[in-house]
Amino acid sequence: MILIAIILGTLLAGVGSVWLSAALSFRILEKHTNHMLSFAAGALLSTALLHLLPESLQSDQDAHTLLSVFLVGVIFFFLLDKAQLWHHGHEHGSHSHSDSHSSLEGHHHHYHHANVSSPEQKNTGAWSILTGDAVHCFGDGILIASAFMADFKLGILAALSVLIHETPHHMGDLLVLRSAKNSRKTALLKVSLSGAVTVIGGLLGYFLLETIDALQPFILVLASSSFIYVALADLIPQLQKKLPIQDTIIQIIWLFSGIALVHLISLLGGHSH
Repeated sequence: MILIAIILGTLLAGVGSVWLSAALSFRILEKHTNHMLSFAAGALLSTALLHLLPESLQSDQDAHTLLSVFLVGVIFFFLLDKAQLWHHGHEHGSHSHSDSHSSLEGHHHHYHHANVSSPEQKNTGAWSILTGDAVHCFGDGILIASAFMADFKLGILAALSVLIHETPHHMGDLLVLRSAKNSRKTALLKVSLSGAVTVIGGLLGYFLLETIDALQPFILVLASSSFIYVALADLIPQLQKKLPIQDTIIQIIWLFSGIALVHLISLLGGHSH
């Protein structure tokens, strides 16, 4: 009975949150892409710096070791982006030389000029966010499994709080993927597959909770390194352009809205990251 509850709870939290975020965001994304960039950056940074990292540092693991893993994570996601640039540079041959200059300048064209940007630019960020999201979802699965095994009602609360907590993050994921790929179905499928990793985390948590539990601080650190990398390397560069004062204020409001929403949900949920 507990195992069935864990499977249903992780499906609801992992995949359900993706579909909820898609229902909320696709209409918004079409008209307010720049606002959603600000919102997603705030949500990702808030989750990583105010929830995932502090929770991992409260564990018995050495802080220096955890932050070393964080550093390795950031470098890994940087190299993952580089690998994508190199791969697509070879795939598209003659385009790689001219586009290497724009990749050195940052990712400024990769969202705002989606129709004309290079394949190299359009793919950066996508794999980083999916990998980090999968790692994060795996940790969510362990969290839900451990909650159900402690108390059935606590498990339900944990699943619901993860569902609500993950929705703004998946809105950010869909934004990144919709910028890299024009297909809604492709973006939704990829993020849904990442969300489904929650079920794997739940199953492993059920069968190997004591062993997996020791890894949870490292899982949280890796997830936070992904979120911070994507926010700073892919999202915020899109916002760093000269705007009229009114647009700048609106941009900042959306950024803080992402931070505030994650904080509010964490207070209401109680048991989310």
